[in-house]
Parts: sequence; C-alpha cells; structure tokens
Amino acid sequence: MNLRLTLEEVLLLIPEAESEGDAQVEELVGIASLESAQAGDLSFLGNAKYKSQVEGCKASLILLPADYSGKPKPDQMYLRMKEPSRGLAAICRHLEERVFPPPPPTIHETACVHPEAVVAEGVSIGPFCHVGSRAIVGKGSSIGSHCHLGDDTQIGESCRIHPGVKILARCEIRDRVILNAGVVIGSEGYGFEQAGEAHEKVPHLGKVVIEEDVEIGANTCIDRARFDETRIGAGTKIDNLVQIGHNVKIGKGCLIVAQVGISGSVQFEDYVVVGGQAGFGGHLKVGKGAKIAGQAGITKDVEPGAFLKGNPALPFQLAQRISVLQRKLPELFNRFAEESSNK
Repeated sequence: MNLRLTLEEVLLLIPEAESEGDAQVEELVGIASLESAQAGDLSFLGNAKYKSQVEGCKASLILLPADYSGKPKPDQMYLRMKEPSRGLAAICRHLEERVFPPPPPTIHETACVHPEAVVAEGVSIGPFCHVGSRAIVGKGSSIGSHCHLGDDTQIGESCRIHPGVKILARCEIRDRVILNAGVVIGSEGYGFEQAGEAHEKVPHLGKVVIEEDVEIGANTCIDRARFDETRIGAGTKIDNLVQIGHNVKIGKGCLIVAQVGISGSVQFEDYVVVGGQAGFGGHLKVGKGAKIAGQAGITKDVEPGAFLKGNPALPFQLAQRISVLQRKLPELFNRFAEESSNK
C-alpha cells in the first residue's frame, strides 16, 4: 500500500507529538508492525506488550508513548505522544480517502429506484441496488452495490452503506451511520406462540431506529420490533456477527463486540461495554456504564457500573477468585485422598 505521506504531513496531523532523531526519508511508503517494518515504513507502540520490539524495529518513523526512554537509530525518528494509537488513528483517517475513495455521486444504471423515492443531491447508489417506494436517502450518503432499501425507509445525511446491506421497510437510519457489508436492519423478529403441537408465528409490525454516528459491523442482524421500535443509541459501535432481538433498546456510546446475542426487549443504558460471545436473556435491564466480559451469560438485571464475568455471570473479582480456586481442586482432591488413605 503506497501511502505517499510525507513527514511534514505526519507532524501536521499530530502536532502534540515531540520528535527526536532524523528519519532521513522524504516520504513514508507503508504502515507496519514493529516486528515487520522496514526502512520507509511508519510503525507504532500501542501496547506495552511489544515494548521490547522497539529497539530492533527498522521503521523510519515510530510513534511511541511519551514516557518511552529509548533513543532512535541514526536514520530513524521517534514521535512521542500521550496516546500513540490515537496518533495512528489520525494518520489513518487522513489516508482513508486515498485508499478507499468515496464513490462519485451518481445512480448506477442497473439500480432500481422507485419513482416515489426521494434521493438528495450528492448521493451515490451502486449497481443492482433497490430503493423502495417513498424511501428517502439523505445528502452525501453512499449506497454500495446490491443493497436493498425497503419502502418508507429513511437514510440520513453522510451515511456509508456498504455492499450487500439490507434495510427493510419503515426503518430509520440517521446521519453519519456506517453499515458494513451484509448487515440486515429490520429483519423479522423471532416470536412464536404455542398452538397445540405447532408454533404459530407472531407478526412483527414495528421498525428499527439507528441514531447518529452509529457503526455496525459486517453480517450483524437487528430485528424490527413487534409493535413499537428497536433502537440503537447515538455513537454506539457494534462489531461483526451480533444478533439484536426485537424491541431491544441500546443506549448512547455503547460498545458491543463480535458474536454477542441480545434477546428481545433487553434495555442497555448508556456506555455499556460487552465482550465477545456474551449472551443476554430477554426482558433484562443493563445499567449505565456496566461492563460484561466475553462469553458471560446474563440472566438477570445488571446494576449501573457493574463488571460481570462468567456463566452465570458474577462480579468480576468474585469470578476471578473462583477461577483460581477451581485450578486448585485437583490438588485438594489428591490431598483429601491421601489423608483418607492414611486413616
């Protein structure tokens, strides 16, 4: 990947960084890990686990924590800053439009746009898309190839809808939302009533509302509500392969990692963090700022600020103590057996 990024550009992007040394290159040509970087590359130390690799790194420019005490090689520059990962993020944002340029604001000839749909200026609609009756697409949004926007769906301004996304009827996507490839919004909720020996489908007539600045990872599915709405709060970030059931309410600024399953009518307050593969039973409430460790099983309400781990979930410190004790069980059983045999 040719970055075509000069040292001057880097210094302008992260002006708070303090420099030391001379990279002796005019242009950086790649971003690489500390271990694999070569001359002309930019690298960074974002995790103290890899601190020992800095000294042997061959990169021309390395972003480092402010307290790193080593010295650069003669042909190398160090940029020290409080959070190197944020510095790298600023650089990557600058490069993003070069690597993934936005599509031109056109409607592809193979796209099917209903005559009653409203498409604002500056919108890009890719090949083989379907835009339904009375659908609205806001200014500056881009719709990748093979996307489906159902009837009465609303897309806000400056949204990025990647290829293969399906947004079913009546759903509302607000401004600056990113939906990655394969996301399904407004899929039919999972609800059945027992009718003798059969399961009778319960129709779901509601919708999904995605608030501003939400990002949703590839192949995540969010079901429409039974009557009202499923809602994802502003600024929430959801990873790949997450299942969110009908009538779920997710607050602002939440982080939900891959393969999480959230049953119907669960409520997350603001700033909840959920690790991968955690599961939530239905009709639960998770308090503001709670943290749920990966693979946890949540079967009851969670207090604000709680940190839970395990299945069934327990307070993190208690779960850690139990884990330590479990590892000692074989030794305890052996001691018990020896004592019993000596009696």
